[in-house]
Amino acid sequence: MLSTSASGTAASSPSRFGSTALLLAAFLGGITSYSIGSLARASPTISSGSRTPTFGTPADFQRAITELRAIFPASRISTNPDVLHAHGFSLNTYHPGAPHSVVISVESTEEVSGIVKVASKWRMPITAYSGGTSLEGGFAAHPRGGICVDLSGMDKIIKINEADSDLVCQAGARWDDINETLRDKGVPLFFPLDPAPGATIGGMIATGCSGTNAVRYGTAKAEWFLNVTVVLPSGEVIKTRRRARKSSAGFDTTKLFIGAEGTLGIVTEATIRLAPLLPTNVAVAQFPDVRKATEAVGEILNKGVPIQCIELCDDVFMHATNNYGISTRKYPERDSLFFKFQGSPESIAESARVVDEIVRAHGGSGLELAKSEKEAVDLWADRKAAHFSGLALVPGSRGWGTDVCVPVSRLPDLVYETKKDLEESGLVSTIVGHVGDGNFHSLILFKTDEELEAVRGAVHRMVERAIRLDGTCTGEHGVGIGKKEYLYEELGTGTVELMKLIKRTIDPLGIFNPGKVVAHPARLELECLQSSNTPDICSFIQMTLQHSLMVESIPEG
Repeated sequence: MLSTSASGTAASSPSRFGSTALLLAAFLGGITSYSIGSLARASPTISSGSRTPTFGTPADFQRAITELRAIFPASRISTNPDVLHAHGFSLNTYHPGAPHSVVISVESTEEVSGIVKVASKWRMPITAYSGGTSLEGGFAAHPRGGICVDLSGMDKIIKINEADSDLVCQAGARWDDINETLRDKGVPLFFPLDPAPGATIGGMIATGCSGTNAVRYGTAKAEWFLNVTVVLPSGEVIKTRRRARKSSAGFDTTKLFIGAEGTLGIVTEATIRLAPLLPTNVAVAQFPDVRKATEAVGEILNKGVPIQCIELCDDVFMHATNNYGISTRKYPERDSLFFKFQGSPESIAESARVVDEIVRAHGGSGLELAKSEKEAVDLWADRKAAHFSGLALVPGSRGWGTDVCVPVSRLPDLVYETKKDLEESGLVSTIVGHVGDGNFHSLILFKTDEELEAVRGAVHRMVERAIRLDGTCTGEHGVGIGKKEYLYEELGTGTVELMKLIKRTIDPLGIFNPGKVVAHPARLELECLQSSNTPDICSFIQMTLQHSLMVESIPEG
């Protein structure tokens, strides 16, 4: 069976195959007929002798577009080059982009299902789009083109179940709009996942997001999504479970789609859990260095202080905030922690007292608690303005934003080594972190193509550093194109190959957001690395595939 070494990488036991191999054997045996059947139904143009079926031809794509134009009004289907570019490229990322062949704005789950059936018929790649805030190239088109399904118009709140603390909405609903609607209606609840403003529920599910509240409320991979409605690559529509707060009925298929980035299905609706809206207050403290600050955080968390957020902002960020000029105050330009306390006024006062003692014990300046609600809002707004205040450090610059995550105790090493690396590279950057869960973000500035290449190298070294510290290449931004190359190193060969098997089973034509998260291999054999970690599993998967009818259904992508 597979075990885990001290470094966190998968290791092979003396057993020839073990339980993981047996699981894969059963899995492969059960899915062969499904895969072949799906191919036969979906794509009559694939030759039975073809070992590496491909996407449709340019002529096939034009036939698909003609078919879609007969279904949708002209106002909701576009091949305008500007529209195609806007949906395939992002100002927030510098990974390779490509324009789609057609963009369709949808209004219902049934419309999405209809588009998917056309895409399957003509073997045309299909990519979902909603908020457009992805940082890792998650909605870029395939180089061959394809269909972009724009769900941003599916932004309705379908039902608020206040008594059950949940809400049903469409995938294009934005989390900040949902919370504003709840406030306007006087509902004392909120949705606590808080990524970038403008992020949609569908995109948050796709990337497995989180945000500043993660130290208190966790991430998208916790229980905040009770169920999702999904259109599968066959065009079939499923709902992953009912609305009960918990269930032990079978596999947790909801989580199968969280973090899958539209490679397994297109989410069109979701039931989300809501949390009580409690009073909060904000405070800030300065420290001699990042190590002292993170050591203080570790002690605060272990004391069980009811903290909603703990944010690390480095000295360069504090300088950027002062330089930006919109803040109502001037901060000491030192490594700092921003706190958001939660609870009754009495509880907040006691929490602040405990935190103040710990801050001082670790060389901090002492806790400065906001004296009014307005001051608290202004303090937190300074932290949330990180992107724009950082860009203002170098007029005319662009910024590459990325994130990694490590165990909290390893964060000081990660931040220190990264800051040193960036300084030696001559790059200007700011660092902010959700330090309560070991996640930090860096905004690295550049103006020239030469500086952009230096940034690429720095990001690569940052990711390698995080994995070496038993962390992850992406804490909350997803994999997309930008982090795909690191999955084998982080997760191990066996885990990534299992992800590929799931992908091929659900999407045998390989048309759902191809090239993202894990590649859909074109060769007969899996792209096993044959590392010393899992050679038995790798060989077993290859052998099983070679003796399976599934060899006819591994598409190129």
